[in-house]
Amino acid sequence: MQLSKKEGKILDEAIVNWLKTDVISESESLKLKTSYEIISFDWKRVAKYSLWLAISCIVISISSVLAYKWLIEIFKKLFNAPDSIKCISFSVLSGGLYFLGVRRKTHHPNKVYSNEAIFFLGVAATAISIAFLGKAIDTGSGHFSLLLLLAAIVYALLGLWFSSKLVWLFSLLSLGSWFGTETGYASGWGAYYLGMNYPLRFVLFGLALLIFGSCAFNKWKTRSEFLGPTKAVGLLYLFIALWIMSIFGNYGDPVVWQRAKQFELFHWSILFAAAAIGAIYHGVKHDDGMARGFGLTFIFINLYTRFFEYFWEGTHKAIFFALLALSFWYLGTKAEKIWQLNLVKNLTSQSTQA
Repeated sequence: MQLSKKEGKILDEAIVNWLKTDVISESESLKLKTSYEIISFDWKRVAKYSLWLAISCIVISISSVLAYKWLIEIFKKLFNAPDSIKCISFSVLSGGLYFLGVRRKTHHPNKVYSNEAIFFLGVAATAISIAFLGKAIDTGSGHFSLLLLLAAIVYALLGLWFSSKLVWLFSLLSLGSWFGTETGYASGWGAYYLGMNYPLRFVLFGLALLIFGSCAFNKWKTRSEFLGPTKAVGLLYLFIALWIMSIFGNYGDPVVWQRAKQFELFHWSILFAAAAIGAIYHGVKHDDGMARGFGLTFIFINLYTRFFEYFWEGTHKAIFFALLALSFWYLGTKAEKIWQLNLVKNLTSQSTQA
């Protein structure tokens, strides 16, 4: 088993401590020490970030090229074709990228990051193709949310077909964008839809996504790995929406919200805290690290938000930020200890299995 220098140092100290306290024998400590090696450089992380930087550089390169006026004129002539032709062209391009990604994934399954990077380029080409499709069939109705729904369906089908969690993730993000714009369109772009403002709608959307992910991918064993990203996006939608609700409530008019008293919004803070505590309880009971992590993160966000709300005006700013710094320092040191204990536990478990 290969470990980074920091992970190796933690495990070395743990083994020495276990040996001193007679938790393990000398032979067991030697066996543990020979079961892993320290790598001097994390090439996996380098590969991941290098490929994402490569994609960023491609985008910057294209943007830089388009900055020259004479090249802009050339591209105008090249892309003077009808929007339908542009749509078909980018569809073919995205199809080629997906084909390349699937082929590489079949022949080189270990090259995870480069394969996903190709899928990402395919996702971008698909988005451009759908955008040109919208321009080609535009009737002036302003109902562009249907294009987002189309993107969500296309990404979902491709992600499940190719077994690509990255493409599936874009499907979930597109679905959330469709939900927001569709309810906005149905309400005439007003603040409320069925008596709910945008954050409250996304509370329900996040819950629906969590229920769907649990029901679908717990039963669909060949695609069970999609449960993780679905749950993560659902929790993200849910908790960010609850956080906004705890600040603004179900108000859609800023003037009315400013007139509202603090206690009129307090029940939303209680609901936010209850959801976070529920996630922590579920995570501890079912050993669900993601739910536990979201619950812990957002319960602290809730506490710090209330701290700002109730003490910002009446406390001297130096004292306020000093208290804030001390609390973050305490939280950071405790989190570091928990992380180190979990790391040692995981590494010891892997060593025992090896």
